[in-house]
Amino acid sequence: MPIRILPSQLIDQIAAGEVVERPASVVKELVENSLDAGARSISVDVEAGGAGLIRVSDDGIGIPRGELALALSRHATSKIATLDDLEGLLSMGFRGEALPSIASVARLTLTSRTAGDEHAWQIASDGGELGEARPAARTLGTTIEVRELFFNTPARRKFQRSEKTELGHVDAVLRNLALARFDVEFRLTSNGRTVLALPAAEGRAAQERRVAAVCGDEFMQHGRYFSRAIEGLSLRGWLAAPAFSRSQADMQFTFVNDRFVRDKLLRHAVRLGYQDVLFQARQPAYVVHLTLDPRRVDVNAHPAKLEIRFRDSKLVHDFVFRTVESALASTLDGSADVAAAAPVHGTDLARGMSHAAYAGTRQNHLALQPHFQRPDAATPDGGVPPLQGRAAAAAYVPLFERLHAKPSSFAVRDADSAQVPPLGFALAQLAGVYVLAQNASGLIIVDMHAAHERITYEKLKSALATQRMQSRPLLVPLSFEVSAREADLVEQYASELAAVGLDVVRRGPQHVAVSAVPVLLDGEDVESMVRDLLSDLADGQGVGRVEALSNELLATMACHAAVRANRRLSIEEMNALLREMERTERSEACNHGRPTWTSVTLEDLDRLFLRGQ
Repeated sequence: MPIRILPSQLIDQIAAGEVVERPASVVKELVENSLDAGARSISVDVEAGGAGLIRVSDDGIGIPRGELALALSRHATSKIATLDDLEGLLSMGFRGEALPSIASVARLTLTSRTAGDEHAWQIASDGGELGEARPAARTLGTTIEVRELFFNTPARRKFQRSEKTELGHVDAVLRNLALARFDVEFRLTSNGRTVLALPAAEGRAAQERRVAAVCGDEFMQHGRYFSRAIEGLSLRGWLAAPAFSRSQADMQFTFVNDRFVRDKLLRHAVRLGYQDVLFQARQPAYVVHLTLDPRRVDVNAHPAKLEIRFRDSKLVHDFVFRTVESALASTLDGSADVAAAAPVHGTDLARGMSHAAYAGTRQNHLALQPHFQRPDAATPDGGVPPLQGRAAAAAYVPLFERLHAKPSSFAVRDADSAQVPPLGFALAQLAGVYVLAQNASGLIIVDMHAAHERITYEKLKSALATQRMQSRPLLVPLSFEVSAREADLVEQYASELAAVGLDVVRRGPQHVAVSAVPVLLDGEDVESMVRDLLSDLADGQGVGRVEALSNELLATMACHAAVRANRRLSIEEMNALLREMERTERSEACNHGRPTWTSVTLEDLDRLFLRGQ
C-alpha cells in the first residue's frame, strides 16, 4: 500500500491500545485527571466490572464550556506548554491522550461546571464522534461517564476477564491512588454496592488507619513508620516486620512524588534493605514514598506512566537501600534512628521506652510451674561457656553481659510498665530451645539459638565496619577481558572497590586485573564475583555484592557460634540474652529471616481461658 496519513479515529484507537488496556486503565486515567483538577473528593461507580459503566465524579475546578470539545481532542492539555514544563512535571497526566483515546473506544459523556458558570455543561462522544455542548445540572466539578467500553473494537473486548476480575483491578487502582494521596477522599461502588470508602486522612494516625484499610490491619500491626531526608531526597512510609513477609510481591507499594510506580530500581533497593532479615525467597511488604526534585526523574518513559527513570539512579538506589536498612535496624530499647509505627509482632512492648528507663531494674525470679523445665542455675561461673566457632570470629564475639542484681519478687500485672524491659524477665527454659519470659503485656517466647545468632552476627558486622575490609594479595594477579563500559567502571569506582578489599585495575581498553581480594571471601570464584559486581555497578546498584557476600560468610560464622539447642541456661543467662536482644539491631529475626521471638498477651490468655466472659 502507498504511504498515507491514518484517519484520526484510527489513530485514537491505536493510542487507546497503549493507555486503555482494561476498565481499570480508564479509571486510573480519569481519577488522575481529577487529582490534577484539585479534587478533594472522588467517587467511582462501575457496573459489570467497568465494561458496562464507569462513572468518575469529583469536586475539582471543572472545565469551562469553551474547552469541553478541546478536552476530547488529541494532544490537548492544560498541564504543559514547553519542554521545561515536561522536565519539571508534577501533574499526574500530561500527554493529552487519555480522554480522546477512551472516547474512541466507548460512549463517553463529560459534564462539568466551573466556579464562574451558572450551571454545568455537557458534551458527548460516541466512538469518537463529538456532539454539541448543552446545559446540564451539576455542582462544581466534573463527571465523566464511560459506557460500553470497546463496543466498536470487539477483538479488544474478547480479552476482558470476568466481572469479578475486572472489578478487582479497578479496586487495586483506587487503593494505589489512595495510598498516594492521603488528603483526598475516595469511594468505589460496584452495581450500587459500596466496595471502598476512604475518608481524607490528615495526620499520621489517620494515614495509618487508611494504610490499615488498604493493606489490612495485620500489616499495620507489623508495620513501623520511618522517615529520612538528605541531599534533596526524602523517603518515608511503613515497613512491615520480617514476620509479615509474603510468598509473593503482592504488597509492595512504591510512590515517587505521589505517583504510584512499578520501578525495578526502587524495589531492588528496598529488597536489599531487607536482605539480612528475610527468610529465603520470602517477599517484604511495604509502603514507601520517595520525594525528589521532579527534574531528577523522567516520568515520560511509558504511556501508562508506571515506569520511570532517575537521572542519578545510583544515588537514589543507595539512599533507599541504606534508609530501609537503617529503619529495619531499630532496637527494642529505642536506640535506632527510626520511629516505630507499631511494636514488632504487634505487641505493646516497646512504644516509647528507652533502655535507661529500666537500666536499674533488678531481675526477678518468679516461681516456675512444675511442667516447665527449670534451667540449671548452678553453672560454675554463671555464664555461657566459650562459644565454639571459627577462629576468625573469636575476636568479635563477646559473651552475654552478666547481670549482677539480686533476685526480687515481681508481679507483672501490678507492676509499673515503665519499669519492665520490653522483653520482660526470664521465667524458664522450655524443651531446651525456648526462653519463656514475662513482661507487662504477657508472655514472651524466645528462640534462644535464633536470638543469639542475630546478636553474634550484628557484632561481627559492627566490628568489620569499624575498619576497612582486610584484603589478601593473590600470588598471581587474575586477568580477564570485560566490556569497555565495565573497564570504565573499574576506573570510576577504584576507591569504593579498595574500601571493600578488592584491588582491581584497568590494564587495557577491555582488560582488567585483580591483585587482591577480601580476606573473608578467600576461596570464592574471584572472576565471577568481579563480573557480577561490575554488572551491579552498571545497573546503578553500587558495590553491594561484595558486602552481601561478606555478610553471608559472617552469617555462617554467627550460626556456628550461636548457643545450641538443649543448652541449659541459668535465669541470669536468659535475662542477659533478653537484654542483649533489646540492644541489638534487627533482633526480631535471625540472619536467615526466622523470627527470634513472639508474644502472647494477657488479653489473649484471658480469651483462651474464657476469663471475664
